Amino acid sequence: MSSVFEVQKTIREILLKILENHSLEQLNKIPQGFNNNIIWNIGHCVSSQQVLVYKLSGLPTMVSEEFIQKYKKGSKPEGDVSQAEVDEIKAFLSSTLEKTKNDFASGLFTDYHEYTTSMGFTLSNVQDALDFNNYHEGIHTGMAMTLRKLV
Repeated sequence: MSSVFEVQKTIREILLKILENHSLEQLNKIPQGFNNNIIWNIGHCVSSQQVLVYKLSGLPTMVSEEFIQKYKKGSKPEGDVSQAEVDEIKAFLSSTLEKTKNDFASGLFTDYHEYTTSMGFTLSNVQDALDFNNYHEGIHTGMAMTLRKLV
């Protein structure tokens, strides 16, 4: 199981470096032909992980419902985010990973509401969710890496 968290840790470290190496203006910029920006993709990773792993397990999330709604699938940036929100997302990249790792190790995840993703993957348990989440975060990390070349 530790490999799933090592992969996620690597992904989150890449996202953190992107946040640290781009200005607030760059993080908020939506390049022509795109419907989102770097910060949305990173916030979306946090939001989706919380839904896939915690909400579908019937557990409370570490982020607010407002945060989840702002960055959920199908949403798009409705305006620029502040530096304070960027800092919050930075903190979430580490804190949500660490808490999930600890919660998994402690056996907290006992129930799971089966869910079929828009890509056709059926998640039947938290292990499926953790595996799929890494795939999903990899996609959005790739998007953030592409967007950084355009801002």
